[in-house]
Amino acid sequence: MTTPTSVPSSQRIVPGSVDIPIASWPVTTKDETVDAPAVASKIIDSFNESLTKKDHKAIADLFVENGYWRDHLGLTWDFRTMKGKDKIVSFLDKGHHLVNLEIDRTYPTKNNGPEVVPFRGDGSVSGIQFFIRTRSQHGTGPGLVRLVQDNGEWKIWTLYTTMNELNDHPEPVGRLRPIGVQHGANPERKNWLDRRQAEINFENGDPDVLIIGCGQAGLSVHARLKMLNVPTLAIDVCDNIGDNWRRRYHQLVLHDAVWYDHLPYIKFPEFWPLFTPKDKLADFLKSYAEMLELNVWNNTSLEYSSWDDKKKQWTVVLKRTKKDGSVEVRVMHPKHIIQATGHSGKKNAPDFKGMDTFKGDVLCHSSEFQGAKKNGKGRKAVVIGACNSALDISQDFYENGYDVTIVQRSSTTVMSSKAVLDLLLYPSYCEDGPPTEEADLLTWGKPAEVYKTIQADLNERQQVQDKDILEGLDKAGFKTDRGPMNTGLWMKYLQRGGGYYIDVGGSQLIIDGKVKAKHGVGISEILPHGVKLEDGTELEADEIVCATGYQNMRTATEAIFGDEIASKVSNVWGYDDEGETRVMWRQSGHPGLWLHGGNLAMCRYFSRLVAIQIKAQLEGLSKLPEL
Repeated sequence: MTTPTSVPSSQRIVPGSVDIPIASWPVTTKDETVDAPAVASKIIDSFNESLTKKDHKAIADLFVENGYWRDHLGLTWDFRTMKGKDKIVSFLDKGHHLVNLEIDRTYPTKNNGPEVVPFRGDGSVSGIQFFIRTRSQHGTGPGLVRLVQDNGEWKIWTLYTTMNELNDHPEPVGRLRPIGVQHGANPERKNWLDRRQAEINFENGDPDVLIIGCGQAGLSVHARLKMLNVPTLAIDVCDNIGDNWRRRYHQLVLHDAVWYDHLPYIKFPEFWPLFTPKDKLADFLKSYAEMLELNVWNNTSLEYSSWDDKKKQWTVVLKRTKKDGSVEVRVMHPKHIIQATGHSGKKNAPDFKGMDTFKGDVLCHSSEFQGAKKNGKGRKAVVIGACNSALDISQDFYENGYDVTIVQRSSTTVMSSKAVLDLLLYPSYCEDGPPTEEADLLTWGKPAEVYKTIQADLNERQQVQDKDILEGLDKAGFKTDRGPMNTGLWMKYLQRGGGYYIDVGGSQLIIDGKVKAKHGVGISEILPHGVKLEDGTELEADEIVCATGYQNMRTATEAIFGDEIASKVSNVWGYDDEGETRVMWRQSGHPGLWLHGGNLAMCRYFSRLVAIQIKAQLEGLSKLPEL
């Protein structure tokens, strides 16, 4: 088996995951006058008729030969993608809970109904696209259909079905919002603050769900569970909500744009900056938790946990330090635990020879870096690593007068911030783009192989847009790559979780020689006053930052729950053989344990699906897996 280090950086993926193929583009429609609504109605009517008859072969025949059906909970209690007629038939034959599909011009948002749209960015492939409502035995959800012509006949190229709302358990929003008061005489009345304090302290019982971590992952899924009336407690060892961001390096600003980053129920306001500074985000998260009345215990650690497979519940011991300094120890029995500690695991803290001999001021991992010292002229810094954190930290050093060298051991996928806005996010996430719910459906409604094909096209365009940056970096000795199968930065993130840099100014510093780059060599040892590389080069350093990334999220599972429980959980992230993300947002492999994480956009979308799965198990609609 090939070891990860022997694989080129561009092709590395999470160990155990699958480097899925790139889909082929279908033949474009040449019928400019097609009656799209009529075609769509005929397809959906035939689909529903065959579904009623349990004629699964007839359903499969509505697809092109290598068509895709992606499903998130609409068919089963899992995330699945079936490619090809035979797999569709085989899957349906094993049983499902789908009832019907219907064309929907109002869900997830008001839309034009079936229409001919370009499927490929250059306009060379077009077909019919429309939104649907998926109805299953247990609930409903939005969906997306894309039709193409196959030998003159309209067929399904991609179908996406979901269930994100359970029957009899609608979210209390809009017309279903709570009244908030009980009028009339009531001697036992408690005001809102009294009720809120009792709720947050769990004075009257244990939570059904315990969330570990209070960043965007923990808060987003807590919000979703609250809307489903699931008693939930989130804990964090930090002093305050948002500290996971406040403690990051001083100059950190989100690389994703505001339109992409909205959280459930409360969006960022219209005046919010395009890119959010870390401390501003931290304050927003704190306000978000307060406005949504989320139950958060800060300064709280999980001291012990065990799973009772007969009772189908956890026993946990929580140690909570209150604001007055008193310490409370509580034993609770939640039925589910969500690990929301970030999509990565333990920090990759290298153990270089000679680290204990270093006499400089700073030698740390990037997660511990507090920022460059002011007026650092004459000081020297070495940054080991060459991705987002490394480049941002190097820029911070340069702006404070340091002499900076980056040690780049392998290549980096680089994309300018402008190209991210122009190519990755536009037209779904932009100032005049569609509502977030629609943009999310257009994004996640594509099977991974098709999505990878789209990213390959975008990467070709990015090579042109960022030509000067990429060529300049190469000349400066900083090596770039184009990601897995030349599909670019975003696919590298989805398949590996790192290895890239969204350029916000660091590239030009390297091109101009203001930040030096040393490529293709590792670290031999740390010297008392610097770094010795494997080729014998010695770099002087007053400060050394190891921007060496993080291990798999599963390592955090081991640290929190121990080896026995973690042994049931596979490596997180990357794709399975169907193109679905492994472990994250799905059954983890251990009953009652869920892993939730990713960027803000992922947390927004998948938090609802995680909450639906948990609510379904609590209501007895689906069963917990056996150990």
